[in-house]
Amino acid sequence: MNMTGSVTHLSGGRLSVVATPIGNLADLSDRSRSVLSAADLVAAEDTRHSARLLQYIGITKPMVALHDHNERDRVSRILAALDEGLHVALISDAGTPLISDPGYVVVREARKAGYPVTPIPGPCALVAALSVAGLPTDRFLFAGFLPARRAGRRAALAELRTQEATLVFYESPHRIIDLMQDLAEEFGGERECVLGRELTKAFETFYSGTATAVLEQLQADSNGTRGEFVVVVRGSAPSEGETVDLDADRLLQLLLAELPVKKAAKIVAEVSGLGKNELYQRALELKQD
Repeated sequence: MNMTGSVTHLSGGRLSVVATPIGNLADLSDRSRSVLSAADLVAAEDTRHSARLLQYIGITKPMVALHDHNERDRVSRILAALDEGLHVALISDAGTPLISDPGYVVVREARKAGYPVTPIPGPCALVAALSVAGLPTDRFLFAGFLPARRAGRRAALAELRTQEATLVFYESPHRIIDLMQDLAEEFGGERECVLGRELTKAFETFYSGTATAVLEQLQADSNGTRGEFVVVVRGSAPSEGETVDLDADRLLQLLLAELPVKKAAKIVAEVSGLGKNELYQRALELKQD
């Protein structure tokens, strides 16, 4: 019996989930190197990309592509290999498989079928970024990649706005400016952020400060939209119930006596950490009263 309660498969086949470097090839562990050398088949997100990694460690292996668009179709092929008693190594393009990368379906089905599934730990971009961000790490929530379209992205941020745990996001270069703009709008421009670009690579860069300051740093950097990004955001201050809303209302009322609605909402958002859109609607209601 294995820890899932199912009978361990007798074929001898096994699946290793192997972490690979996120940039610096020297981060490949001796154990990962040994497991890849011993594997009979490598399931890789991009076989051409992974072939360069295998070449770096001086080995060649039969490979099968396993990515977001074909994972369910490839499960039967990988299970067949395990049934033949083969050792299959699962890798992604970079970092730990299944962390915003494919592999979940294969791991689930392999475990369900009773094959041993072994983690070979190593690099992971979210852990690397958290370790140097200087933000609380006792509790964190990994949200991965947010929706590509602005409406979906802002809706997702709105749901996370009051989350008290540190938040971690991944983002691509062509959407990083949009994400930081939306984050400043939804969380308030004063929310503390640390953004890591090209972690462990030659041009590794960190931007830190308020959401507004980080956005400005990105826009001022000619390389600011190049590479891959990890965004770490301080969680919301603990809620104190209705007093927070009452205080926000009072501040809005005072500001509305002197300022336009939009400006008043922006100031309260920056001071309170509440969402600008929500405060704008509340300010309109107060203005009408």
